[in-house]
Amino acid sequence: MTEPATTPPPGCPAHAGAAPLYGPRFQTDPGGVYRELREEHGPVAPVELAGGVPAWLVIGYRELQLVTSQPKVFGRDSTRWNQWPEIPADWPLKPMMAPVPSILYAEGADHQRRSAAVTDALAGVDPYELKKFSEEIADRLIDEFAGRGEAELVAEYAHRLPLLVLCRLFGLDEDEAPVLIKGLVAMLDGGADAQAGAQQLLDVMLGLVHRKREDPGPDVTSRLLEHSAGLTDEEVMRDLRVLLIAGHQPCAYWIANALRLMLTDERFAASLTGGRRSIGQALGEALWEDTPTQIFAGRWATRDTRLGGQQIAAGDMVLLGIAGANADPTVRPDGRPAEGNRAYLSFSYGEHGCPYPAREAAEVIATTAIEVLLDRLPDLRLAVTGSALVWRPSAWVRALVALPVAFTPGYVAD
Repeated sequence: MTEPATTPPPGCPAHAGAAPLYGPRFQTDPGGVYRELREEHGPVAPVELAGGVPAWLVIGYRELQLVTSQPKVFGRDSTRWNQWPEIPADWPLKPMMAPVPSILYAEGADHQRRSAAVTDALAGVDPYELKKFSEEIADRLIDEFAGRGEAELVAEYAHRLPLLVLCRLFGLDEDEAPVLIKGLVAMLDGGADAQAGAQQLLDVMLGLVHRKREDPGPDVTSRLLEHSAGLTDEEVMRDLRVLLIAGHQPCAYWIANALRLMLTDERFAASLTGGRRSIGQALGEALWEDTPTQIFAGRWATRDTRLGGQQIAAGDMVLLGIAGANADPTVRPDGRPAEGNRAYLSFSYGEHGCPYPAREAAEVIATTAIEVLLDRLPDLRLAVTGSALVWRPSAWVRALVALPVAFTPGYVAD
């Protein structure tokens, strides 16, 4: 249970010492920022987003589980945010928390109805077929650069593979993938193009819904439209955008982050000569060390309460610090996860956590992506030093800007 609310002492502003979740330090060393916040504030820390917007960041493992399992205290509906009157219309992070009628912000019976439809639609994906066309797409993408002896694996591979797989699952045309990637990256980077990127995604999803309403097929979109939950076209459009973002970005950066680990950590050298066990180990450790979704926005307090020693006011925004919680010394006292430990919070927790069919699909896609790449290019190596790799300037994702590699030119299919 949360602690009972009490009045903060006089002269002790709720957000004294707030740390910015932006800037060069946070971009290059978020883990160091989380450690310092934990030392100074404990498992819940005052932070600020771009523009000086205040929030609470939950970096305690137990506290994050508590927040995500108590929807009556920490709700998903962002209309209750007490900062909306202060937020400018062009705030670049607005698309990540604007109160839109999607499964992301639905609560109670509405969320249960939409969640059931999404889970059932995703459960209709055959994992064997998923692996088969993930392999086909991986081979096709590798064919484009295998003969060169060099590649940039974020843009040419990790970004494109899961998106092309999702296009097939959703019933989208592959030629729409470049527009989708542009919109996704713009939205999550939180720059000047963020709102335009969010609208791009909606436009593509709306066109897809209209096509599938007229001509259904064996895809996720058609199953959502035909589900007994009776979703409207707008509901399906908005929920598909949520599924696209949640399905693409974490999977793409999971692939890239695991590859970075395998190319820079000698413990995973066996993976580069076909060691399957190391691939699974690297994927698991990447979720602990560089989880793709490092912060999730968020929850909003439904009433005054206390959490982790902090006074939380009704309407305050509470950010899920997934990367910080994964590093909580109460669950990782020696700093490293035990091999095979899958207790990471990378797929969130509680009723708004990632549904099991989506987790299963992400693991199939990520594992297949790395298996095929290392089968085709077994002497893969970084083309730059590990210290030269640059992380994206996003509060939400832990993602490389680029992953340049070199290798012996390989066989390209006709």
